[in-house]
Amino acid sequence: MTAGSGIVHSERTSLEPLASGSNFFGIQAWVALPCKDEEVAADFAHYNELEIPRTCARGVEFTLITGTSNGLTSPVKTFSDMVFAEIVLIGARYQIKPGHHERAVYVVAGEVEIVGRTGSFREAELILLEPGAEIVLKAPAFHSARLMLMGGEPFSEPRHVYWNFVSSCAERIERAKTDWRERRFPGVPGEHDFVPCRRI
Repeated sequence: MTAGSGIVHSERTSLEPLASGSNFFGIQAWVALPCKDEEVAADFAHYNELEIPRTCARGVEFTLITGTSNGLTSPVKTFSDMVFAEIVLIGARYQIKPGHHERAVYVVAGEVEIVGRTGSFREAELILLEPGAEIVLKAPAFHSARLMLMGGEPFSEPRHVYWNFVSSCAERIERAKTDWRERRFPGVPGEHDFVPCRRI
């Protein structure tokens, strides 16, 4: 999804899966747009699971959601040079090469160590990596770890955030807040609920 100049979306689960007690698992990530692209038209694109590059070897499952890494290139459109990938380690090691200036690893589940350093990182912890450093992650033997790798180049301009609004311009956020309160954003077909904007 590209929010651009503004998009309204609804995330709902139908009654049937709720009644059956099914589970849904996912990670939602938002990426700031470069200044020149902040006001592009809102857009939504669907990518089939088979379109997303994935490798599995020696206890490492690597799924490249965006960007280029490990000799793979994702078809998912982005507006800046970045990488976003899921890594599952099953008692294995994975080397993170210095492809981007800013890099981090989020531990979704399990436990992971950085080879050559003491201590470990557990679920819901974010590991910030030093620029230029080659890092080797290791899951304990006979255990698995699910990680999200993210990286990109820093923007020169700061970003302002209020509720679901993000912009390099504070005045633009004020306009968005007014437009939302006065319901100037196009609605979601079939949806009638309205959520007031609020600082979170």
